[in-house]
Amino acid sequence: MKRTKTRLALGTGVAALLWAGLAQAQAVDSSAAPEPEPEMEAAAEPPLPPPAQPTLSDQIAAGRLLLEVRARYEGVDQTKTASLRDQGQAFTVRTRLGWETADFKGFKGLIEFEDVRQIGPEHFAVNVPGAATPPLNGADKARYPIVNDPDVTELNRAQLTWTPSAALQVTAGRQRILLDDQRFVGNVGWRQDEQTFDSVRADFALGRVKGTYAYVTHINRILGEMKDWDSDSHLLNVTWSPAEALRLQGFVYALDFGNSAINSSITKGAKASGKTWLGLYQVAYNATYAVQSEYRGNTPAFDLAYVGADLAGTFDIYTVKLAYESLEGNGTRGFTTPLATVHAFQGWSDAFVSAGGNKSFADGIEDKNISFNVKPRFKRTYLFNTDLIVRYHDFDDQRTGADLGSEWNAQLTAAITPKLSIALKYADFRREATVPAGTLAPPASRSKAWLTLEYKL
Repeated sequence: MKRTKTRLALGTGVAALLWAGLAQAQAVDSSAAPEPEPEMEAAAEPPLPPPAQPTLSDQIAAGRLLLEVRARYEGVDQTKTASLRDQGQAFTVRTRLGWETADFKGFKGLIEFEDVRQIGPEHFAVNVPGAATPPLNGADKARYPIVNDPDVTELNRAQLTWTPSAALQVTAGRQRILLDDQRFVGNVGWRQDEQTFDSVRADFALGRVKGTYAYVTHINRILGEMKDWDSDSHLLNVTWSPAEALRLQGFVYALDFGNSAINSSITKGAKASGKTWLGLYQVAYNATYAVQSEYRGNTPAFDLAYVGADLAGTFDIYTVKLAYESLEGNGTRGFTTPLATVHAFQGWSDAFVSAGGNKSFADGIEDKNISFNVKPRFKRTYLFNTDLIVRYHDFDDQRTGADLGSEWNAQLTAAITPKLSIALKYADFRREATVPAGTLAPPASRSKAWLTLEYKL
């Protein structure tokens, strides 16, 4: 029995030794086993080539189409004379078609053609306002009042614009120039044939200072090519805007017209404007002073002044505006703005004119006016963005102080679709029947009405 126990103990010991040896052998074999080789890294793909730079032809094709169509009826009823015997009526359609390229290395090109066509009978005269010569569309048209929308097809704009930085933009060619509120320089956008300028123009900005300088060689006026002006003129307008409530502006417009010496002049002026809030009311103001004199000996010597001021208050959708303008006159010549969009000033009837086609008065004119504007929140699928304005003007002779007459203006505009709009407009000027001796006679009474449909792509 004892021998049996000894054998069992010996067997157990041997088995334990064998088990321990086997475990050690396995551990040695395991540590000696070679490590698996790492996987091969994926081959690096070559970098994509940089995108091709757009070519000039690519950017021309990537531009945008310019298309505008404006159809208008204008009716004029003016005091009859021995020669002016009938009312005037004009149905005209203006079409503008052009193309503006996309940017190519800071450059953009634009070309635009304009066509104005009379639809139906030509019951109106085309002439330089105030001219004593027969109408440009035929002496037989002297029986009608003037509606200056002649048939014309012309190159309206052809310009190249270079923008090297946010501080400078240079535009060369036939172009549209709108300075400030267009009181001195504008495009006469109300008439069907737009006024454009053959010019080199630089617009610059430095902090709160912005300005425009333009050298103008030709004025493409609203009577087609029949009464364009050759020009050697300089336009400079600089504005400093330290705050929303104060904007200060200085300007010099030196105008020299080779084939219209009477319209040559130099005008120097300054303007302050701004707007602010007083509780729920927004208040805006403008104040302008300018002096005008002869330029380069084109006319006899003269010195005339301009004063303009207005104050507007807006509450919600309502705006009331009080305005005053004084254009000095010496009995022979009045202060003029030959490059302005003058239809917007001194009444929409455009009754006041002077030699050379300006909207002026040789005795000078004072215009006190008040307007009421409302923008109703009237929105329909096909009628929205309505705007109604009513204005009353009282005109006095600046030199003598005599009452010259008064005028009512009214206009309603609305969008029919985002691209189609409609406008109804009316102007009625009533002259004073008599004026004191020594005062120039005011223009004839007249009323005008317009219906306009305009499509812009």
